[in-house]
Amino acid sequence: MRTNINFIIVLLLLPALIYAADFKTSICTDPPRKFVVVLDAGHGGDDGGNSYGGVREKTVALEVTLALGRKLEAHPDIEVIYTRKTDVFIPLWKRADIANKADADLFVSVHCNAFKKESANGNETWVLGLRRSDENLDVVMKENSVILLEEDYKENYNGFDPNDPSSYATSILTQEVYMEESINLAAAIQDNFATNVKRTNRGVKQNVFAVLRESYMPSVLVEIGFLSNNSERNYLTSNHGQKAVTESIYDGVVSYIKTRDVNFTEVKDKKSSSIAVLQPLSSNAMYKVQIAAGSKSVDAKSSNFKKLPQISREKDGNIYRYFTGETDSLEKASELRAQAVSKGYTSAFIVIIENGVRRRL
Repeated sequence: MRTNINFIIVLLLLPALIYAADFKTSICTDPPRKFVVVLDAGHGGDDGGNSYGGVREKTVALEVTLALGRKLEAHPDIEVIYTRKTDVFIPLWKRADIANKADADLFVSVHCNAFKKESANGNETWVLGLRRSDENLDVVMKENSVILLEEDYKENYNGFDPNDPSSYATSILTQEVYMEESINLAAAIQDNFATNVKRTNRGVKQNVFAVLRESYMPSVLVEIGFLSNNSERNYLTSNHGQKAVTESIYDGVVSYIKTRDVNFTEVKDKKSSSIAVLQPLSSNAMYKVQIAAGSKSVDAKSSNFKKLPQISREKDGNIYRYFTGETDSLEKASELRAQAVSKGYTSAFIVIIENGVRRRL
C-alpha cells in the first residue's frame, strides 16, 4: 500500500519536476543579450546630400557605414542594425524609429560636411544640444532640410521647422538623459580622428539634429570630412582614407562599449587567433565622481556646485566635464556619489582613472 502511495506522489510531482528542469536549462542556455548598434548612412535616394566634384555625400556615407558595420559584426557580442544598406531614401523619423524599436544601445549616423569656403576641413562629431552659433546652425539646417522631402513632416516632428531658427532655440532636449553617454562616445571618436586621420580636429559639438532628437539612446552624428575641400574629398574617396575614417569610428564605439561591459571580448586581427578580455582594475586606480557635462564653461570651485568638495574640470572639444573628489578608495567614491545625488546631481556616476585612461564604473 505504501509503495502505491509513493508511486502516485511521484506521478503527481513529475510534471512539476520536468518543468523545473526545463526552466533551469533555459536559464543556463539562453544567450546573453548582445550590444545593439544602429548604423545610419546619411541621406540616400533622392536626397543626395552634399555634392562636389562628382562625389555625393550619400555614396561616401554608405561606403563608410557598411565598412564600419562589417568590422563591428566581427564581434560576437555586437549586433549591428542598418537604417539603410542601399541607395534608398529613409525619412529621418524612420531612422530613429528603427533604433528605438530595436531597443538599441547606440545610434551612429555618418555624414560628410561642406562649407562655402573651400579651405574648411576636418572632422567633427555632434550630439544633441542647444544651438551654439550661426555657423553651426548652417550645418544643422542643411542636414535637417531633408525633412522637407517627407510628407506630413510637421506632424512627424511635432511642428519642428528645419528652416526656422526659432525651432532650434526653443527645442526641448528630449535626449538629455543620454547626453553624457553621447558625449563620451563622441569624444572617443574625435580622439581617434586626431590620431588616425591627422586632419583638423573640430571637436565635439552640440545642436538640434532631427535624427538625434528623435532617438532614445546615446546617439552621435559624425561628419567625417568636407567634400567641398578638394584634398579632403580625394581623401574620403580613397581606400586608405575611408579605412582610416572607418577605424576611427570603430575604435571609438569599441572603447565606449569596453567602459560599460567588463566581459566584452576584443576581436584581434587575422594575424592573431587570441581573444583578449578586459581585465578588472588594478589596485592603484583613482576614482572621481562626474557630476555634470555640457558646452558651458563654469569655474571649477565648490561654490558653483552646491559646495561639493574638490571640484575639477576637463575639456573634450567643446564639451566640459565636472568632477567631485579624487580618491583611491571605491568606498569613499561611493560616498561622494551619494553626496552628489543628495544635492540634486541625480545622474552622477563614478569614473576610474588608470594609466591616464578614464573609464566609467
